[in-house]
Amino acid sequence: MIMKTVQRDQIITIAATLKVAGKVVVFTNGCFDLLHSGHVRYLAAARMLGDCLIVGLNSDKSIRRLKGMTRPINGQEDRAEVLSALAAVDYVVIFDDHTAAGLVAAIKPDIYVKGGDYRIENIPEAQAVSSYGGKTVLIPLVAGRSSSNIINKIVNKIPT
Repeated sequence: MIMKTVQRDQIITIAATLKVAGKVVVFTNGCFDLLHSGHVRYLAAARMLGDCLIVGLNSDKSIRRLKGMTRPINGQEDRAEVLSALAAVDYVVIFDDHTAAGLVAAIKPDIYVKGGDYRIENIPEAQAVSSYGGKTVLIPLVAGRSSSNIINKIVNKIPT
């Protein structure tokens, strides 16, 4: 399998090259701790918005700060490998920061995507995107598909 995981400096160069070639660069980010069909549909919808989809993946360290010491369930290498296997994903870049705002400011995607459970005014990355003329797009959630629901089912031993 070809790993699509690249370093921060590499993705900045790749995105700039794509944009010079007239390609539309789409970026999204998240923990993607327990990948499920909701993620697959979300990433496919994000990819349809442009020519290249870059996924910013919260590092294990970042997730622990955000969600506590019991997370992530799967390590960053495993999560990056699974994301890389998805046809919709062109590149994966792991980041340690609390948010992806710095990464977004460096990559300058044409379109920044988040799930419909967010409000644009509450997304730290949205301000960076609008500062250079990019667009933030919300993709509706897939009903009944969330990592939190899966974790709750496991913890409470609820049948699926």
